[in-house]
Parts: sequence; C-alpha cells; structure tokens
Amino acid sequence: MDIIKVSARSRSTAVAGAIAGVIRDTKRAEVQAIGASAVNQAIKAVAIARGYLVQDGIDIICIPSFTEVDIEGQERTAVKLTVEPR
Repeated sequence: MDIIKVSARSRSTAVAGAIAGVIRDTKRAEVQAIGASAVNQAIKAVAIARGYLVQDGIDIICIPSFTEVDIEGQERTAVKLTVEPR
C-alpha cells in the first residue's frame, strides 16, 4: 500500500482528494506526517475526505498511531493515520 505523506505545506484539500481516491480503490489509506503543522494538515484532510466520501455512502474512521521513519539516515517519529471504512 502506498503511503500518503503530508508536510506542513501540503494543501489539505489535495490530500483529502488523495485519501478519498485510495479509499474508493483499495478501502484503506495510510497517511504519514512529521511535525505539528503536518499533523494538523493531515487531520484536516481526513475530515475533508470524510465529507467527500459520505456523498458516496462511505463512512470512514481514522486510527492514529506512531511509527518510526528513516529520513536521511536519521530516525524520526511520525504520526500514522490509518483511514478505513467504518
């Protein structure tokens, strides 16, 4: 499964469209964000995607967790949001 990576500069509506598309195709999306601003954009995107998907009769849930990622040889803690239909 592809991971949707969100940065502080990501447009929440664009990320929401990506989440909705992945949910429609594979029924499960994984969103990753590092840093408070990126997590903020990711959460907003999940909320917007929920609005997009409810029009198709799909209600989603978001399961947050932490994960370790390697960025340029350095371990960082990211927030992972698993999004799937209820």
